[in-house]
Amino acid sequence: MSAQNTANAVQPRPQGAGINFDDINRAFQGMNGGAQGAPDGAEGPGFGGFGGGPRPPRPPRKPIGNGFTRTLINLGVTLAVALVWFYLELPAINLHDEGFYLFAFALCAVYCGCAILTSGFQGTGWRGYFGFLRKQCLLPFGVAVLLVACYLFGSLSSWVVLRAGAYAKLLTIETGDFAEDIEEISYDQIPMLDADSAARLGSRKLGELSDMVSQFEIIPGYSQINVGGRPVRVTSLMYGDIIKWFTNRAGGLPAYIVVDMVTQEAEVVRLDRGDDPQGIKYTPAEHFGRNLYRHLRFAYPTMMFDEPVFEIDDDGTPWWVCSRLVRTIGLFGGVDVQGAVLVNAITGESEYYEEVPSWVDRVYSADLIMQQYDYYGLYHNGFLNSLFGQRDVTLTSEGYNYIAIDDDVYMYTGVTSVTSDQSNIGFILSNQRTKETHFYSIAGATETSAQASAQSQVQQMRYAATFPLLLNIADQPTYFMALKGEDGLVKMYAMVNVQQYSIVSTGGTVAECETNYRRALANNGLIRDDQTEVAEPERDTLEGVIAEIRTAVLDGDSYYFLRLDGQDAFVTVNAAENPLAVILNVGDTVRIGYDAGAAGSILTGATLERTAEAEPAPPSTEPERPAYSDMMTGPGPALPEGDAPAEPVEPTPTPAA
Repeated sequence: MSAQNTANAVQPRPQGAGINFDDINRAFQGMNGGAQGAPDGAEGPGFGGFGGGPRPPRPPRKPIGNGFTRTLINLGVTLAVALVWFYLELPAINLHDEGFYLFAFALCAVYCGCAILTSGFQGTGWRGYFGFLRKQCLLPFGVAVLLVACYLFGSLSSWVVLRAGAYAKLLTIETGDFAEDIEEISYDQIPMLDADSAARLGSRKLGELSDMVSQFEIIPGYSQINVGGRPVRVTSLMYGDIIKWFTNRAGGLPAYIVVDMVTQEAEVVRLDRGDDPQGIKYTPAEHFGRNLYRHLRFAYPTMMFDEPVFEIDDDGTPWWVCSRLVRTIGLFGGVDVQGAVLVNAITGESEYYEEVPSWVDRVYSADLIMQQYDYYGLYHNGFLNSLFGQRDVTLTSEGYNYIAIDDDVYMYTGVTSVTSDQSNIGFILSNQRTKETHFYSIAGATETSAQASAQSQVQQMRYAATFPLLLNIADQPTYFMALKGEDGLVKMYAMVNVQQYSIVSTGGTVAECETNYRRALANNGLIRDDQTEVAEPERDTLEGVIAEIRTAVLDGDSYYFLRLDGQDAFVTVNAAENPLAVILNVGDTVRIGYDAGAAGSILTGATLERTAEAEPAPPSTEPERPAYSDMMTGPGPALPEGDAPAEPVEPTPTPAA
């Protein structure tokens, strides 16, 4: 054994001696090849004298090209990542958008990573390495620091603790009079469908069309708008999957869905106008350049948008209403709307409007209006008051609904005290096109309490009440609800008085429900006896000769579709309400009453009267053929000559008993 190995070996120790850590350390040095303490390049014996050899120093990594070349490579890679990120994530190039900061930070990190890779890892120790990194990434590092400072300043300047007064002024609220501002409407104008029921009707209607049901689906979000003074819900179609998009994208989506909330009729409106029909090519469910979000971002890279809303104009042309969002408090606070971009869903043409056209119904979303009212209710007496004392602190109730007033759509929600959610102190109505908002001080039941009260009337049937709609019935604020069975279909209707929610009435039809409700109001002394009669709705009439009759069974009821001479539209009549429809014939002259102002290819008939029967068919000029009995009892064949006919045989009388 060499002297060096002898020195590194563990020496024998006397029994009972303690552990000598120096000996253990020397043993591990021998196992590691004597690396510790040996100069660079010196040879060690290795483990047990085997595998020793010099350890060459690691060569430094060489940079790529010169400084100008490396800079171009770094910028090129960063630009490529920026384009891919922008195409996929679609951030707004706007300091008010939090997503922009993440986008910018990511680009700074990509540039720094490229600079390190192209320049080589240089420097000794962490100090030298950090100095090298700072030298290569000075510019992106400085940009990142500025972004952090801007983000922190923007967050602080938007902090509600410091800017409570500004948040409280986002929504201007006026006091209104319920009986004057909300006109009483007849029962045939009450929207009876909620969003879920409208979606069911639309899906059922699409399922009836064999040429569409296998290729297209319905975009789930239905928009409630007014068309021709009637509340409807509309939505676009979308392709079933990416394969169906590739095979059908050339012509676009061929139709959209319209559901009448009053008549509960769904219609598939086909876009087959003119010699060169064009379908809808821009929706949120499209792909690549026809995706609505991407189409908007490329056209307006600095704007922030709310969720697009599908609407149709007075000519039936489909549009996307894309509200422009702005931050009015600091950098990130005080979200509000400033105009909207209207995108033609067929051609993709778009235009920004500070003031939108009058046919547009929804610019301000219900969630945004409720958020702004909550800021007002919480902070109009200061931030500290919202925590301590809570004088006049209010919040919106859970849920909202829509009301059609003067061809505009208003959002309705209740207002409750922050200290108690068992009752409302009033409610607000806000115009979704102009954000004009009124508060009505009417204390009463919350919407959830009204739902529970209505359900208790039919608890044995286990019906579920939809979210209430606020109506004016005989100058009384009234909750109106549909009662739906477990199958999701509407079974009955209910009305609950807002101020006295123990007054509840139900009915199988809206007219019956309103009649019962008015009688209940009179019995409780809230209205006079002469106000219990339900006002008859306005009717238009059609009179003429029936040219065509068709029948269908819808929801278990028989309907007759009548078309008169000279008319293109059919009038549908429910046989249960008008039994006369069953015995009508082509050629009969009838008078049909339908909802005033209604238009379309199918009108809903309410009354039916036959004024003249069809003329009987003229008598036939062909000779009358003998009846079958005459043929059997007529004279038989002639007898041969010489044969005389036999005498008739008298029957033998039966002797009397």
